[in-house]
Amino acid sequence: MQFLGVFGIFQEAYKIIFSCRKIFSQITLALILPLSFIFLAQIEVSNVLFGEIINNEVELQGIEAGTKRYNKLSDHISSEFAYFCVFKVAYLILSVVFSLLSTAAVVYTIAALLGYGAVAILVSWIVFMAWFAFIGFSNLKVLYSLGIVLLALYLMGFVYLTIIWQLASVVSVLEEVCGFKAMTKSRALIKGKMWTAIIIFFNLAIISAVVHIAFQNLAVHGVSMNMAGRVFLGVICSALFLGLCLFGFVTQTVIYFVCKSNHHENIEKSALSDHLEAYHGEYAPLKSKDLQLEQYDV
Repeated sequence: MQFLGVFGIFQEAYKIIFSCRKIFSQITLALILPLSFIFLAQIEVSNVLFGEIINNEVELQGIEAGTKRYNKLSDHISSEFAYFCVFKVAYLILSVVFSLLSTAAVVYTIAALLGYGAVAILVSWIVFMAWFAFIGFSNLKVLYSLGIVLLALYLMGFVYLTIIWQLASVVSVLEEVCGFKAMTKSRALIKGKMWTAIIIFFNLAIISAVVHIAFQNLAVHGVSMNMAGRVFLGVICSALFLGLCLFGFVTQTVIYFVCKSNHHENIEKSALSDHLEAYHGEYAPLKSKDLQLEQYDV
């Protein structure tokens, strides 16, 4: 498996899904379908809530401060923003509940991403403040170019952390490590297959973005269509997103085994069976040919 590239990993994920259609159908209906519905439904709800906040903010700017109307509208905006925040928190909780990924990996990765974002904001603030202090408002084109460079560096780091998190989620399920230890293990495993993982990440991200945009523009904001047409397109987009989620989860798992094989790490069938048994008493026993990677040198 260590020699599998991008297309080989995609092909392997496809073969796994269609060779075990029954179990993957059950997983899709029980977990991925609610997850997809929650994700797509929150797009519409978020647009409605955020749109109301923006409209009220615009209206508030045309009202004199301190008046009864101003105070009432301001309180209304605060309430709407509180509802928006509560909804987002509920969405994140439900996403974690129905997610196939390890909760521990999600929590620690959120903490890592928050730290990364805070450092990025701090560095950007220091750079721009130093620019205005020593150079002023001249050479703004250079400043814009510098901002683009900083943004590109931030996105590169964000993609790197996301890939580490995705593999760490699989590690935390299949191995006796979790949290930052799983992320450290993931970082070690991904060496040698980073570009493969990056290409796979962008392929899946682009397809997901296309489905997301299509759902938002056609099903949510398809004002030129009747309700039946919008519902039909919404069902199609939901089905596509459903399949993409399943394919993405399986692909992440295949990448894990490819990375393990690339580092010549054995996967003990019996140990893995015992470990997975802790999640649920009833599980499909691994066959002798399953998940057995021999240690060899090339």
